[in-house]
Amino acid sequence: QVQLVESGGGLVQAGGSLRLSCAASGRTFSTYAVDWFRQAPGKEREFVAGIGRSGGGIGYANSVKGRFTISRDNAKNTVYLQMNSLKPEDTAVYYCAASLSGSGYDCWGQGTQVTVSS
Repeated sequence: QVQLVESGGGLVQAGGSLRLSCAASGRTFSTYAVDWFRQAPGKEREFVAGIGRSGGGIGYANSVKGRFTISRDNAKNTVYLQMNSLKPEDTAVYYCAASLSGSGYDCWGQGTQVTVSS
């Protein structure tokens, strides 16, 4: 089983960019699909973007489509979330989660805070 650690969060002005990383331990990372979620204060956790084992099967929430890009480098055991044109409503804790079977998640990271100021 892999363990996940997110990084790259921070404070940015509206219109700015951040790149989040989800680094995994374990040699079998390439067998996991990975999704990004976010949770804003007082709100439910929501899906942001997902990527399949080999980099295909990419999907985005409508709210981030055209602004965020998910990618992965299996040689580095890392999934990225490039976030451009950030908006204050993107403020949240961002989590990555890995799924081996495609049914439920096997592990979650601890989250990284993204704050977008207006």
